Amino acid sequence: MTNPRIVFMGSPEFALPALGLLAINYPIVGVVTQPDRPAGRGREPKSPPVKLMAEELHLPVIQPERLKAPEAMAQLQAWQPELIVVAAFGQILRPAVLDLPRLGCINIHGSLLPRWRGAAPVQAAILNGDQETGVTIMRMDTGVDTGPVLYQHSLPILPDDTAGSLGNRLAMLGAIQLLETLPGYLDGRRVPLAQDDSQATYAPMIKKEEGELDFSQPAESLRRRVRAFNPWPGAYMPWRGQILKVHAASVVQAAIHQPGRKLVHGGLPAVETVDGLLLLENVQPAGKKPMSGQDFLRGARQWEGL
Repeated sequence: MTNPRIVFMGSPEFALPALGLLAINYPIVGVVTQPDRPAGRGREPKSPPVKLMAEELHLPVIQPERLKAPEAMAQLQAWQPELIVVAAFGQILRPAVLDLPRLGCINIHGSLLPRWRGAAPVQAAILNGDQETGVTIMRMDTGVDTGPVLYQHSLPILPDDTAGSLGNRLAMLGAIQLLETLPGYLDGRRVPLAQDDSQATYAPMIKKEEGELDFSQPAESLRRRVRAFNPWPGAYMPWRGQILKVHAASVVQAAIHQPGRKLVHGGLPAVETVDGLLLLENVQPAGKKPMSGQDFLRGARQWEGL
C-alpha cells in the first residue's frame, strides 16, 4: 500500500516538520492536537502550532481535552484511518485508539530508545551530559515509548545546544526518517524490532520549578540545566526579591569561597558554585527583555555579594 488514510497527532513545534512533509506525500484525513491553552501575560487562549499548520493546509482538526472522550472517538472512527502517525502529541493513546487503524500507530520520538523514554527526552539528554541523541521511529503499544523500533538515526549534541536548537534538528531529522521508513513498513519489508528493556531510562515531564539554579551543584551541571531548560521552563535564580532568568551561561574554574556568592568575572556577572564559577552570558530581569551579561551589569545595583 502506498497511500493509506492517515490521521496525524501532534501539538508543539517539534511535530511541524513531520506534518508538513507527510501532508505533501500522503493523504491526511484528519489532525488531532491539544486544546488551546491560556498563554502570555494576558492569559489569552493560544493555539498549538500543529493546529495552526493544519488550518493552513486545510486539514480537519479536533482538539479533545481527552482522546477517550466519546465525541473524539466518534470522529476518529468516522475518519477511518488506516495508519496513525504521532509526534509529541501530549496524551497517552489507549488500546481503543491503538487498535483502530489496521496498520497501527507510528510514533516519532526524540531519543535513541530505550534511552530516555517519556515526555522530555531532549532535555534529559542535555541534562545528563549525553554526547549524542537521535530519533526513533517506533510502532506504539500500550506502554510509554516501549513499542518495537522501526528505525533509528543518531545525532551529535553540540556543546552549546539548547533544548530549542537540538529539538529543532531532531524534529527535521524525525520527519525525514519517517518518510524514509514508511514505504518499507507499509509493504512489510521493514519489521519492528523489540527494545531492550534492561537498558531503558526515563525522562519525566519537566515542572516549571525545576528551572531554579542550585549553586551547591557543580558549575557544569548548572550550565547543562541552563541549556536544557531553554526555551522552557527557563533557568532562573532569585535576585532582589524577584526572578532573574538565565538564558546562556559558561563555566570557569576558580577558587570558591561560598557557593551562591555573586561577583564579576571578566566583565560578566558570575555566581560561585561548589566547584567553579557560572558566568551569566545572557539574562532577563523581571519585566525586561533578554540582555547580555555586560548590559545587565551596567544597570544592576549591588550585584556582588550573597
